[in-house]
Amino acid sequence: MKCERLLLAAIVDPTMMRGNVAYKIDKRTYKMYNTYKLVYLFLYIPMPASTHAETLFRKHQGMLHTTQALRLGIAPRTLYQMRDEGALIELARGLFRLARLPSLSQPDLVTAALKVPKGVVCLISALAYHDLTTEIPHQVDLAIPAGTPAPHLTYPPIQVFHFSKESYQAGIESYSMDGVAVRIYSAEKTVADCFKFRNQLGMEIVLEALKRYRERKGFRVDRLYNFAKV
Repeated sequence: MKCERLLLAAIVDPTMMRGNVAYKIDKRTYKMYNTYKLVYLFLYIPMPASTHAETLFRKHQGMLHTTQALRLGIAPRTLYQMRDEGALIELARGLFRLARLPSLSQPDLVTAALKVPKGVVCLISALAYHDLTTEIPHQVDLAIPAGTPAPHLTYPPIQVFHFSKESYQAGIESYSMDGVAVRIYSAEKTVADCFKFRNQLGMEIVLEALKRYRERKGFRVDRLYNFAKV
C-alpha cells in the first residue's frame, strides 16, 4: 500500500494502525500519520457552542438581539448559559453584548438605537450630545413618526415624541458609537425643535440652548429659521 493511501485509510479508520500494517511503515510515516490525525481532530471535532456563539457575536460588533442570535443558529440555552456565566451582558431585554469588550462610550444612546431602530435622538438628549445644555438627561428623548406605536423599554428609560413626517425626516445626522449607527438631530434642528416643545421643556432650557449655539463658530441663523418652519 502506498504511503499516501495508507495515511488516508488510517485517517478514515484509525484502527488500521493497530494491525500488522502499522509495523510495516517507518517512523517518519508514523509521525506524518499523527500529524494528519491531529488535523483531522481539529477539523472535525465540533466547536464548543459558546465559542461558536462568541465568534458570531464578534462578527456583529459584539452585540445581538435574541432574534438575531436564533437566526444565526445560537441556541437559547447557549445564550442564557453565557449570560449566567458572565460571558454576556444583557443590556436590555433581548439585547446581549460580550462582557469582555470595552465598556460602551454611550450605553443609553447605543441601546436605544438598537432597540428602537426608527427612533431619532432629540430634544434634551440631543442638546446634551451637542453640548448645548447643562441639563443631565435622565432618559433618552426619541422622536418617532406620527402614528407609530410608542415602544416600551425597561432599559434605558425613554421619552417618546411623535413628529410629523416632514419634521421627523429633517436634520437627521448619523454618528458611529461603538460600531453602532446612532441617529441624532443636528444642533440647529434640535434648537428649533426645543422652541416647538418649549411648554414641555421650559423656556430656561430653550434659551440656554440658543445662547450656547450662538456662541459657536459657524452660527447659522438661516438654518435655525428653516428648521423652525418645518
